[in-house]
Amino acid sequence: MTTFAELAAAHCTPLRGAEHQLSPERVADLLGLLPGGWRLIDDGPAIEKTFRFPDYHRTMAYVNALAFIAHAEDHHPDLGVHYDRCVVRFSTHDVGGLSINDFIGAAKAEALLQR
Repeated sequence: MTTFAELAAAHCTPLRGAEHQLSPERVADLLGLLPGGWRLIDDGPAIEKTFRFPDYHRTMAYVNALAFIAHAEDHHPDLGVHYDRCVVRFSTHDVGGLSINDFIGAAKAEALLQR
């Protein structure tokens, strides 16, 4: 996948095992495809972004829509839900790091705001 649109259109597949971990170079390439604000968290490793909203209602609408997509993709982010923001963090525990599924999920999280 070489574009944001391709990531957003892709679907997650079950992955298990360290052989599915992305290299640091591939992580950097994929991170560059995502809109601004996504950052690499080394303690996971994980990728994370804070999405801001004008009020609680819009925050919860986003959280619920993202939860629906995550359920359909069977790849679930960690969420920090607050009144006016949602912190979204993706990592693939079954591979012990970052996988392509994390970037697909991040692209889908972004695409929700473009609708």
